[in-house]
Amino acid sequence: MSGNRVVVYKGPGQVAIESVDYPKLELPSEVANHFGLKPQAPHAAILKLVTTNICGSDQHMVRGRTTAPVGQTLGHEITGEVVEVGDDVLFVKEGDICSVPFNIACGRCRMCNEGKTGICLNVNPARAGAAYGYVDMGGWLGGQAEYVMIPYADFNLLKFPDRGQALEKILDLTMLSDIFPTGYHGAVTAGVTTGSTVYVAGAGPVGLAAAHSAQLLGASVVIVGDMNAERLAQATSFGCETVDLSSGTDLPEMIAQIVGEPEVDAAVDAVGFEARGHGAGAGEAPATVLNDLMTVARAGASLGIPGLYVTGDPGGIDENAKIGQIGVRLGLGWAKSHSFTTGQCPVKRYNRQLMNLILSGRAQIAKAVNATTISLDDAPQGYEEFDKGAARKYVIDPHGMVA
Repeated sequence: MSGNRVVVYKGPGQVAIESVDYPKLELPSEVANHFGLKPQAPHAAILKLVTTNICGSDQHMVRGRTTAPVGQTLGHEITGEVVEVGDDVLFVKEGDICSVPFNIACGRCRMCNEGKTGICLNVNPARAGAAYGYVDMGGWLGGQAEYVMIPYADFNLLKFPDRGQALEKILDLTMLSDIFPTGYHGAVTAGVTTGSTVYVAGAGPVGLAAAHSAQLLGASVVIVGDMNAERLAQATSFGCETVDLSSGTDLPEMIAQIVGEPEVDAAVDAVGFEARGHGAGAGEAPATVLNDLMTVARAGASLGIPGLYVTGDPGGIDENAKIGQIGVRLGLGWAKSHSFTTGQCPVKRYNRQLMNLILSGRAQIAKAVNATTISLDDAPQGYEEFDKGAARKYVIDPHGMVA
């Protein structure tokens, strides 16, 4: 193979498709040099992309709300067909179709051995944890591409048991790389269980995945809050209750109208640092969702926080927000004995079980998030529409393999 096409960040609001070298079985130089490793990666595999999705986390970079440099390759939601393996790859074979956790993990360090694959210690010189195609995440090539290299393939790849079945359910299975486990992690860490009443802030794809996950975990009522009418309608389409945060009505009052009291058993933040205040035309107020969750979660509740918060935001509303320091009412959470779970979802903790739910037909995640297929060339338009609030999860099909 001579080349590879990949989606690249070109500045605030701009992405383009560019040609780069076909991937090699080699580590990024910054990773190899920092950790004193040989660049050769016989533990790696190269995948031909079957599907790769646009994520809200990508959108933060494309809006210019991170320190991502121009030229940053994009894409961490990867499902692909193995086309090449290194000599040390034992259990993954050419032709296998696999889901790739967005967390890059070595499978050897203390964090990986504890199941905390989102904070692997050996894959990113900048900090614990790495991801494909993301700023400060190790320099790994993005997966919104035709081909991508996956290190530590035996550990990282989740092979689908039957190729035909996988291709038939690919729009569901493509969500295993990130948003389905991430939404599920949000619901699990919020303590959702049989009979729970649940509030999910944000009706984007991760919020919808968290809402569907809460249903799978046995919630009695799932309430989704947002200011986008189209996205709220999408939440309603699979059985959620909704609250319109642009209405000006207090959130506890709207929740009381649904469940009979102004609080819930579990709450999930699927918005993150670009949160806005309540009411029509409200401006950015990054602590809004966290403070909302502490307000409406009962005493002793848990808060799941899969929404992204960053340490560098050039577009922050003030100097504190630019370094990720926001006005959270921690005293309220302390007084109510809340617990908080943040950080990258450790995808491998959940992806096999969620795959089984998809293959059995119990999970309908593609329907919940309104999966919509586009070509690689249409990625810039997909980013533009997603940024405008389209109630869709855009799935890029680089090789025309989606039925």
